[in-house]
Amino acid sequence: MTTQPKGLSQVRARLNLEYPMSLGTFEKYEEAQKLVDTLSDKEFPVQNCLIVGTDLKQLERITGRLTWGRVLLGGALSGVWLGLFVGLIFALFAPQGGNVIQIVLSTVLFGALFGLAWAAGTYALTGGQRDFSSVSLIVPSKYEVLVEHKFAQQARDILGGSGLGGASHGYVPTGGYATDAPGGQPPTSQL
Repeated sequence: MTTQPKGLSQVRARLNLEYPMSLGTFEKYEEAQKLVDTLSDKEFPVQNCLIVGTDLKQLERITGRLTWGRVLLGGALSGVWLGLFVGLIFALFAPQGGNVIQIVLSTVLFGALFGLAWAAGTYALTGGQRDFSSVSLIVPSKYEVLVEHKFAQQARDILGGSGLGGASHGYVPTGGYATDAPGGQPPTSQL
């Protein structure tokens, strides 16, 4: 039997809707946000809504080519920062009359050497398999606005009179549940 940390189970409970129904699917987050804002302006209980990003994709932007020089420089610089941090902490607890500058400089030097060695070792272990640096981000392709089933019709009535019912706003009224469940029962969202 596994147990979840208390904080994680509380977050999941707050994100859970009982029998969620879809109000629409959007290409952009701002469009989904506008729908919820429209509901809020009409004093709809928006705490019963959930915006869900779907169709996730990972984007990876290549930022440069890795060379031994770049790897070693990056390792040394990160070691310098770590050494500076440790040196300042040591300096706080240095005895009166101790040479604070010498403590900080020695930890910075040690940090630079450690960072250099660590970067060289990890880069050598890759064996040239990934000779580039990059940044990555996971983004949704679509956004769906879900609402608690007890409030779905009220939300649709508000949205029908607000002018969000057209395709020009990206609103696609689904009129049903976000997903179908066996036995004809409405599903409970589980995040």
